[in-house]
Amino acid sequence: MSKGWIGVDLDGTLAFYDGWKGADHIGEPVPRMLDRVKGWLGLGYEVKIVTARVGKPDPTRVSDTPEKIEEMRNLIEDWTEKHVGVRLVVTNEKDYNMLELWDDRARQVIVNTGEVVGE
Repeated sequence: MSKGWIGVDLDGTLAFYDGWKGADHIGEPVPRMLDRVKGWLGLGYEVKIVTARVGKPDPTRVSDTPEKIEEMRNLIEDWTEKHVGVRLVVTNEKDYNMLELWDDRARQVIVNTGEVVGE
């Protein structure tokens, strides 16, 4: 039985981000997060990259096509193979099997309260 999966954002969380430099640019790994991801994998958890980079194509942008989205997915998978040692699943969606989401933009809310953790 699966333990579920842990979602990790790419830009600014797992990969260093200092501004958009094009679709084919992914920053160097953030060492602390890279260690976490490898640790989770070592414990048998599935880790997925959760990123807007592979979201639904935006028809208002000529360069944003299903083919470009798939190309981006492959670039990210290549990056994870190089730095993590395995090709991680890349998605822009969460599901009921997701245990946690690690993201530089997320705010944690206490279940059923609307209360923000830390406030």
